[in-house]
Amino acid sequence: MPVNPTFTILFDKFRESINDGTFAKLTLAKTIGRTELQNIYVRTTLEEGILKLSVKFKIYKDGLEEIEKTIAIEELETEVVPYINNPFLSVLLFTTEADITMKLNKKRIATITEQPATFKNADPILLEFLAQSR
Repeated sequence: MPVNPTFTILFDKFRESINDGTFAKLTLAKTIGRTELQNIYVRTTLEEGILKLSVKFKIYKDGLEEIEKTIAIEELETEVVPYINNPFLSVLLFTTEADITMKLNKKRIATITEQPATFKNADPILLEFLAQSR
């Protein structure tokens, strides 16, 4: 699926939440049909003092399996966009300011909505990194 302006808005909000220290979690959810890949969860992690992202793929084959990989923050779009629309119809960005949801409808048109924040605290690893770097 080609990247469109709505995707750009979502990923800009993601980068902004990292820079502001308000990022809590990013989740890809609501699959099309019955797929082995159930969810993708993204949180921050530290690797040799560098802030990166932990991307956890939740797979259900003969039982629940999790595959985790660490990527640079700049690689997030490249890593998750291929999974949007195949198999995921929604991306949820949780920040301490708002829950930002991007959904694809039946015609695969993306829309973004904002709800009050679910998380009161940002990702603790992000906060630790920002405290050390300031």
